[in-house]
Amino acid sequence: MTIEEILAGESKNVEFKENLPEKSIKYMKSVVAFANGTGGKIIFGIADKTREVVGFDKEDVFKKMDAIANAVSDSCEPAIIPDITLQTVDGKTVIVVEVSEGRQRPYYIQALGRDGGVYVRVAGTTRLADEYMIKELLFEGSNRYYDQALCTGLNVTDEDIDALCKAMKEQAVKNARTEEQKASIKDVGRQQLRSWGVLIERDGKDYPSNAFAILTGNGGLHVATQCGVFKGTTKAVFVDRREYTGPLWEQIDEAFQFVLRNIHLGATIVGIYRQDVYEIPPDAIRELIINAMVHRSYLDHGTIQVAVYDNRLEITSPGKLPMGQTLERMKEGYSKIRNEGLAHAFSYMNLIEHWGSGIPRIIGKVKAAGLREPEFIGGEVDLRINIYRGQVETKDYNDLNNADKVPDNTAEMPDTHKKVPDTIKKVPNSAAEMPDTMERLPDNEQEQQIFKYVLENSSITTAKAAELLGVKPRRARAVLLDMIEGTYLKKEGAARSTIYVKNTKGR
Repeated sequence: MTIEEILAGESKNVEFKENLPEKSIKYMKSVVAFANGTGGKIIFGIADKTREVVGFDKEDVFKKMDAIANAVSDSCEPAIIPDITLQTVDGKTVIVVEVSEGRQRPYYIQALGRDGGVYVRVAGTTRLADEYMIKELLFEGSNRYYDQALCTGLNVTDEDIDALCKAMKEQAVKNARTEEQKASIKDVGRQQLRSWGVLIERDGKDYPSNAFAILTGNGGLHVATQCGVFKGTTKAVFVDRREYTGPLWEQIDEAFQFVLRNIHLGATIVGIYRQDVYEIPPDAIRELIINAMVHRSYLDHGTIQVAVYDNRLEITSPGKLPMGQTLERMKEGYSKIRNEGLAHAFSYMNLIEHWGSGIPRIIGKVKAAGLREPEFIGGEVDLRINIYRGQVETKDYNDLNNADKVPDNTAEMPDTHKKVPDTIKKVPNSAAEMPDTMERLPDNEQEQQIFKYVLENSSITTAKAAELLGVKPRRARAVLLDMIEGTYLKKEGAARSTIYVKNTKGR
């Protein structure tokens, strides 16, 4: 332990104790928590608040070491064998108790039992594990996967199994990147589902695993993806909020389209062609959502949250990192599968490629787009990944009229230029979406501002729209024309007398 490390203070893997407490349970909780996590050190002889090195007298330091070793041996179940050493820091002797990451989880304090004695580390503190965390540790300790366990209470028919097999092949074909890859796709059958752990065969009959229930959106497991758009950089004011359920591949598509509808889309001219450019690479967005789906903890009853803020896209995945995984190793491409059945199914459906390659590929795409490297936060209770938004501007066209062709939302997908369908019916979720007239508002924030103005003032001009949005008249005209196409507005008058009014037939 160096002075620099001490000055850095306590962390998720380091804890200070000024003295050796008379009651060993005061530090035994941390011993157990380190074994249930990624390991850690307890340094006896350093004040936790002031970080002052107090140390111990050389006459009784060895007695204290023996007392610690005996307390750990007598108190913990399964057995934990720490590495206890002496170290000189600032001329004083401290005791370093290093606990390695355990494999026989869950570890607990014997006197408190497994129901009340399992502790974990969260944000640099030791906490009592909740029911979900204990189950997670049990699966890790037995080297089993929750998604491959029998889904109790769910009965499936031959038709249900055949429907899943058919849907998975359709997804595999849809997600194939080349004609060669598409031609190589084989039918998926019961035997394949059994080998993946999606089906469990007992006495000649097939039963669904949790993976079957998760994939199809059945079985009483509430598997959902929550998406939201927030004004500013916090969750204080939301603009739109959706929750998607159903088969995982549908949730992926719906969440992906939601993000595209709510980030900026610009365009550049290459020769005589226009190329659409999103401020965040769409491939990185989709891969990040897929990564969250396949690696989240389904024991945790939380939902994946996809949040669009003014400055970032934030995706939060429930559950701590799997045993043996760290944020650093994950970014380097080290793969630790939490849901083996889902991973096999996603691989077949061409949703993921090589296991472990997703995060490095996302980082590479984001950096290649000129954005800052994604931010990885947490890992102890959940995992949050932030991609900070860029500023995408549309280059001017030579012809002024071409400005009308520049979309402000996800009307077009990049590269393919195909229209992104909005398959989700808009359901008002907030007061902001439910004005007195109960009119349905557009998805796009700029269009919402214009539409609310029209509802209050009967009409709007291009000049007023430009002033309202703080953009040039050309940009405002493009937004207005998009709203005409979306049947929110209609155009009346001509030339300088042109106004835009509510389209009573369209809405």
